[in-house]
Amino acid sequence: MDIVADCGSTKCDWLLVKGGRDRDVVNTQGFSPFFHTTAEIEGILRSQLLPKLPDSAVVQHVWFYGTGIHDADRAAIVHKALRAIFPDAAIEVEHDLLGAARAVCQRSAGIACILGTGSNSCYYDGRQIVDNVPSLGWLLGDEGSGTHLGKALLRAWFYRELPPDLHAAFEADHPEGPTAIKNRVYEKGGNAYIATFTKFLGAHLQHPFVRGLVAESLGEFLDRHARKYSGYQHVPVHFVGAIAHHFSDILMECLRERKMQPGVILRNPIHALGEYHLPFTD
Repeated sequence: MDIVADCGSTKCDWLLVKGGRDRDVVNTQGFSPFFHTTAEIEGILRSQLLPKLPDSAVVQHVWFYGTGIHDADRAAIVHKALRAIFPDAAIEVEHDLLGAARAVCQRSAGIACILGTGSNSCYYDGRQIVDNVPSLGWLLGDEGSGTHLGKALLRAWFYRELPPDLHAAFEADHPEGPTAIKNRVYEKGGNAYIATFTKFLGAHLQHPFVRGLVAESLGEFLDRHARKYSGYQHVPVHFVGAIAHHFSDILMECLRERKMQPGVILRNPIHALGEYHLPFTD
């Protein structure tokens, strides 16, 4: 058996590949070496992943892509945990941005973008990442992300800029009121919570105000990130993530307005990553 993993901070997808074609995806809690020790990650793997593997499975290779794998030290934290679980396997640990690039670009050059709760991008030459406009996180950046969109919606609501029909709909959906929402953001940490407000945007996507708000956020991502790469108009621009998936029609409009080449949009990269490492056999 070979395993390909795509790990976020809340969920990790594990693609189990047996005999080339027999493929199954199982899930565990997500983790990051910024917030979890090797011992904690090993504990997650022993309690949540191992029980989901066939008793007779002999794991030969693990390709792991995860959030927080920013340098060799962070990669080592995860690598040691995987080695404890799979002592005889070949193990590779890489950043989730490289995983996104390999999933959407495969072995061709392109710009790979992540648009989920947060956002990121890179220029990929078909083998590796050769340029990366830095991601500044949700406080300073994350343009085009769920958090960025949620903040834009909340600002419009707090500042009384929503059209009356949207204002009424928002307050009907969120009877807890402004004080509770603001307290939730500032007292408990807010990026994932703020991103949940994109559900309201999705439910009212045909409203001109909402479409304008979404287009402005996605356009800002393209302008501040994707258009900074040399030759950006000559390669396809690909996307991974729920935001790119749910707002794909507006995203395509933003690309066309900037004369950029639309590429692949994947909500989840795990199966494409499996195809990159282990192409289907006849």
